[in-house]
Amino acid sequence: CVLHAAALYVCVCSGRTDAERRQAGGLRALSELERSAIHGESERSSTSKNQIKVDLVDENFTELRGEIAGPPDTPYEGGRYQLEIKIPETYPFNPPKVRFITKIWHPNISSVTGAICLDILKDQWAAAMTLRTVLLSLQALLAAAEPDDPQDAVVANQYKQNPEMFKQTARLWSHVYAGAPVSSPDYTRKIDKLCAMGFDKNAVIAALSSKSWDVETATELLLSN
Repeated sequence: CVLHAAALYVCVCSGRTDAERRQAGGLRALSELERSAIHGESERSSTSKNQIKVDLVDENFTELRGEIAGPPDTPYEGGRYQLEIKIPETYPFNPPKVRFITKIWHPNISSVTGAICLDILKDQWAAAMTLRTVLLSLQALLAAAEPDDPQDAVVANQYKQNPEMFKQTARLWSHVYAGAPVSSPDYTRKIDKLCAMGFDKNAVIAALSSKSWDVETATELLLSN
């Protein structure tokens, strides 16, 4: 059935203008949003902490803004994470392109670019999947990282070598960038110390996080850059 639908999709799109083809995937995504009731408002499952949301960004429906809440009982709890979602003209036969806009400390998400390592956004995508599938899968990824298939090797190494430091670091990033409750006072003091030396706060957080919160080696990294 999927192959038949794909052939029909190609046939229909072949007679469209370039603009119409670009909008085709977005229109399909929009219809999904309306059916799943996640357009413009939060979807609630068992608790208000399990919210997902998608909004339109442009009139062509090819760029969307997603939002997920950090899952309970994780370092991301209490945070809200913004996502950039780009819909290809071949959607739903190819996956949307998704990245985190909100900075996050997670083995499967780049702490620099927000790029995501998730199989359904690559070779495991199926035409029956929807944006709701994507958002819920990303929430699940936050709750169950895959450090052996990382997007960010530095984070994955910390996750495996020092789980408690990873949790504290992820919680601090959630507090600073996603609005989660306050995190480790000790880490905050180290950030303040280096910021007082004139370094950019984001650069300080990245340096300390990657250098196991050692102020001396983090300072050397900041000076080398």
